[in-house]
Amino acid sequence: METLKVKAGNVTIGGDCPIVVQTMCNTHTSDVEASVAQCVRLHEAGAQLIRLTVPSLAQVDSLKEIKAMLRARGIDTPLVADVHFSSEIAIAAAEVVEKVRINPGNFHKDHDKAREQFAKLVEVCKANGTAIRIGLNHGSLGERITNLYGNTPLAMKEAVMEWLQMCIENDFYNVVVSLKASNTFVMVEAYRLLAMQMQETGIVFPLHLGVTEAGNGDGGRIKSAAGISALLSEGIGNTVRVSLTEDPACEIPVAQYLADRYGHRLHSSMVSLTLEGKKAVATYQAPSRERLLLDFACDFGKRLLDKELDEVELRGTFEEEDGTQTVLDGSQYAEYLVDELMQAARRRFYRPEYIACPGCGRTMYNLESTFNEVKRRTSHLKGMVIAVMGCIVNGPGEMADADWGYVGEGNGKVSIYKGKSPVLRHVPENEAIDRLLELIESN
Repeated sequence: METLKVKAGNVTIGGDCPIVVQTMCNTHTSDVEASVAQCVRLHEAGAQLIRLTVPSLAQVDSLKEIKAMLRARGIDTPLVADVHFSSEIAIAAAEVVEKVRINPGNFHKDHDKAREQFAKLVEVCKANGTAIRIGLNHGSLGERITNLYGNTPLAMKEAVMEWLQMCIENDFYNVVVSLKASNTFVMVEAYRLLAMQMQETGIVFPLHLGVTEAGNGDGGRIKSAAGISALLSEGIGNTVRVSLTEDPACEIPVAQYLADRYGHRLHSSMVSLTLEGKKAVATYQAPSRERLLLDFACDFGKRLLDKELDEVELRGTFEEEDGTQTVLDGSQYAEYLVDELMQAARRRFYRPEYIACPGCGRTMYNLESTFNEVKRRTSHLKGMVIAVMGCIVNGPGEMADADWGYVGEGNGKVSIYKGKSPVLRHVPENEAIDRLLELIESN
């Protein structure tokens, strides 16, 4: 899909340019030394854009220091400010970094005021050569849009189109767009609707792809690859972030794989495919376990999401780290990968569905270890949707589909949600998982 070109520092997104790989720091932006160290490590791992959260105006000053220290080291990777709930912070950050991410659902609670503030942001961006990402998330659409269109992919598309029209009215085109969801079906449909609408209007902005709150481990990788590849295989998407509840450096190899595969620099390790009605039998000779996992998710994620297939059987081999070959035919591991992909494509649920953010500078507790413990203790709750969220900024909105949610408040306290409603607040962290389990069992 031919798009406009967007400049963020020395990186160009869209047009005929290669897919751009990006990630986000999970350090506190106010901890300048830790943030610089992580940015250096992410740059060395291959990140082409690095995002940092900016929860207050004080962190804008921290961003200035971080950028100056990186540039002094010869690292010119563009920085992106992630801003929620404050148009004033977005305007201030636009003078510092190469790109600002705003969320239309929470840019300003008053729509008319939001239009006014957005026009100010655009002027600052024009003056400083700063790009904008209009980054809408499924769980933060805003009451006005959901009242008009429901909490749907259509609502996501309509919300973004309003803001793109504001960009056009302000003669500003240095804009990237995203419509993320933790539900792969919702995410794929929203992007498809937006791509179609932009093509019809004749102004096509580049798209940032991602499955938000994908979780971690194999499940997070398979879910991300299935959703993102479904779009990249159709020519939709110009930059990728894989959101994992892990060290952010772990996101980059997965995103790079997707960029290479759909930039035609990498081919699947599948060697044969047999179709038996709506069942596929696929045979692989994969060079590694992770390569098998990603190839399999990309080869069949779209077909399962679009219901072209109902079942997949996995055969062949993959190479272990010690060079030995593991045979997939009839193995528990092959069955496990099929189950994970079926769950990622929303076709069959064999375990709980987890929604977990990757963490960022707003997270005030050990998100990764907490998430792993929640997974361990809830693994028997097949079909239940459980969210573990780092903070209240995205937490309550992004876990809107969850049956139960664990949301960090900061200061060692947690809120526990049932559906969209908080049922316990200010729970000490060392008690929170026990209280969550007690509530689930009593219900």
